[in-house]
Amino acid sequence: MGGTVTQLLNLQGMLFILIIAGMVAGKKKLVSAEGRRCLTNVVLYVILPCNIVNSFVMPFSIQLLLDFLTILLIAAGLQIFAVILSKFLFNRLDEDTKVIFQYATVCSNSSFMGYPIAESIYGAAGLSYTAIYLIPLRIVMWSAGISFFSKVRNWKAMVLKVALHPCMIAVYLGLPIFFFQIPLPHVISETLTTLGDCCTAMSMLIIGMLLMDVDWKTMFSVKLLLFSALRLIVLPALVWGFCLFAHMDPLVTGVSVILTGMPAGTTTALLAAQYHRDAELGSKVVVLTTLLSLFTITGWSLVLN
Repeated sequence: MGGTVTQLLNLQGMLFILIIAGMVAGKKKLVSAEGRRCLTNVVLYVILPCNIVNSFVMPFSIQLLLDFLTILLIAAGLQIFAVILSKFLFNRLDEDTKVIFQYATVCSNSSFMGYPIAESIYGAAGLSYTAIYLIPLRIVMWSAGISFFSKVRNWKAMVLKVALHPCMIAVYLGLPIFFFQIPLPHVISETLTTLGDCCTAMSMLIIGMLLMDVDWKTMFSVKLLLFSALRLIVLPALVWGFCLFAHMDPLVTGVSVILTGMPAGTTTALLAAQYHRDAELGSKVVVLTTLLSLFTITGWSLVLN
């Protein structure tokens, strides 16, 4: 147990140092806002997909297939619960605050921050489980999530946006490799591994840069702290309780809880600006939950292990 705790603390320490490095880079303006957007696109459209495909290179087993189906059902159930909860929980707030909290409840940063953390804690299996877990999140993000800000008018475009996302395409490529045990040429395997190995460092550096874009004096309001508790503690606690009650596999439980406890998605701030809502509040939600998640993820990792 002591060795596991030390390993987890070392992991979180590494992630924290990477974020600090990103904050220093942001403070020194080594990367412009446009440059940061480009780096984010490189992670989302190149590095993450390579990492996902590579994660499916593993021996096939019926148990693993059942675990994939189980984690898919858990993720779908959580998204349905989050959508229903968000419809009723924030009705006493003003409209701008309400829609931002609704979206941030439904859409976490699992697709950006979750991948490297799940891989760091649970290895390649954690990465492939994460790819499956995120399928319902991606669907809800571009349907119910968008509807909080504006009615979805073009469902065909929405479906295509989800289906053709690079990370989804990586899942389409990875599943046949897993099911049919297709061997990858060495040069392809090495390329995927080399690119995928950049994922954690790049993601944490970008998150560190994000933390420099906010006014810290107005960050810790009661509303934001209560929402952070919901996003980072209450929701993962509910998933953890369900998994314990259902006697889920420890790896399925661990990945599900860690991903549920991710901070608010960065698209919260982007969509708030796009639809002329309170973009400053959206940025604060993202930054505060990201900052606090450094501690809550450590806590959940220790509890789960």
